[in-house]
Amino acid sequence: MSDATPQPKSIDNADKSMDDIMSLCKRRGFIYQASEIYGGINGFWDYGPLGAQLKKNLRDAWWEDVIMMGCSGATGPDGEPVEIVPLDTCIIQNPKVWEASGHIGGFNDPMVDCRETKSRYRADHVQVMSQASGEGQMYAFIGGDDASEAAARKKLEKYARTELTDDQIAVTPLVELDLDVYGRVVGPDAKEAGTLTAPRAFNLMFPTVVGATGDVEDDKAYLRPETAQGIFIHFKNVVDTTRVKLPFGIANVGKSFRNEVTPRNFTFRSREFEQMECEFFCHADDAKDWYQFWRDSRMAWWESIGLAGANLRLREHDTDELAHYAKDGAGTADVEYKYPFTAPDYGELEGIAHRADFDLKQHQEHSKVKLEYFDTTRGELAPNGQPEGERYLPHCIEPAAGLDRGVLALICEAYTPDPDRPSKVFMRFHPRIAPIKAAVFPLVAKGGMPEVALELHRELRQRFGKYGLIEYDAKQSVGKRYARMDEAGCPFCFTIDGETVEDGPNKDTVTVRDRDTAEQTRMPISQVADFLSQKLGL
Repeated sequence: MSDATPQPKSIDNADKSMDDIMSLCKRRGFIYQASEIYGGINGFWDYGPLGAQLKKNLRDAWWEDVIMMGCSGATGPDGEPVEIVPLDTCIIQNPKVWEASGHIGGFNDPMVDCRETKSRYRADHVQVMSQASGEGQMYAFIGGDDASEAAARKKLEKYARTELTDDQIAVTPLVELDLDVYGRVVGPDAKEAGTLTAPRAFNLMFPTVVGATGDVEDDKAYLRPETAQGIFIHFKNVVDTTRVKLPFGIANVGKSFRNEVTPRNFTFRSREFEQMECEFFCHADDAKDWYQFWRDSRMAWWESIGLAGANLRLREHDTDELAHYAKDGAGTADVEYKYPFTAPDYGELEGIAHRADFDLKQHQEHSKVKLEYFDTTRGELAPNGQPEGERYLPHCIEPAAGLDRGVLALICEAYTPDPDRPSKVFMRFHPRIAPIKAAVFPLVAKGGMPEVALELHRELRQRFGKYGLIEYDAKQSVGKRYARMDEAGCPFCFTIDGETVEDGPNKDTVTVRDRDTAEQTRMPISQVADFLSQKLGL
């Protein structure tokens, strides 16, 4: 599908309510709380009918553009088409994979517990509010949570017995406090001071047991915390079993699991999530050019599917932010999105990292299997004038995106308040991503209108059903049906009315309603399929 529809003007997400967006997601079947009838389970979310199709559309768009079309058919910095091959790896791998990658030994977050409320917090997410003088009790709150911060300020002012100005208040990250002052800190949900424990390391890996014996230690394994390592451990297999030549990439989509201390912000930070990752392998001398290529390409891709505007940005990491594998000037950038709960700041949507040869080197050392690539195009020249070849561990550029975060960004971006509409809001999805591509309505359920509408619905479903849902709805007033489709993000509705089936100047014509403008025009029913094809970019 091509980008056939002009991009709408972006609305600043700072002006949108996350509570309203979450309410619409539940009401229209985008996202449900997992295990909801049993009270739910923190950090897990399920996708409803519209959400499942929206997620599939985004996954398919990534798969088609990145893998099948080789970065949307782009030419790489070497002047050649970009080559990517797919992979699908298991959620559970040999535990030695995670020892080599450093996840078992170093995949930790700082955690604090509250002895009073039994709540658990990421220590680096907790802020402490106190009087600027530094004396008296201090009140902890969750950074970025306006309600938590307001509650802490209210408690502090009650303790101080006066209203405090901003200059009279100091805010300090909990992890920067000396342990000897923890006795003065009141936890975010606590009433008493001194109930927070000292921060301690908490490993984010989900352990499990493999095998019939169920021995917790001998048969211990882990649910993968990322999909990338499955690519690295199959690098040699891919080279040996395909005709790929460097530079090339290996990409996959799949579930990952992290036992987050405090999952929050809807689906943004979950314990089960899906990733879309590519590992692009190249010679070290070419890595800088490929890093810049992927950084710019990934930003442009998110813009092309509806996230263009002030809510999206590309941010290069500062030196002190770089990961442990970064060396020799290796860079990292994030495609960031301004979610309503991060505004005016941004949250990571996709990271593009130059991982150097860290991962292949780690797996080569731990597995004792040679993972070097033999490059026949490099090396010193032989007497016949041909290169003798060079054996080396390739460097890797990793564009790694969160599929669930992408879906959430598309939902937040599409959410468009409009007080003049009966629904008061509509979802302005890019046509390529919209879960419902079109809807067909008979104006009333009589006079031959349902029969004509069903025939048009069958035609459109047969032609466009593989790209998304084609809705048929004959219930309630047509205004209420339009309102429902507005909230679902359906770009076009086609209504069969009395003029369609009766003799007259408008016979065999239908009313087409545009979601974004709410304008209604008539067109011959015979042109509906071609019209929709053009609008969807098919």
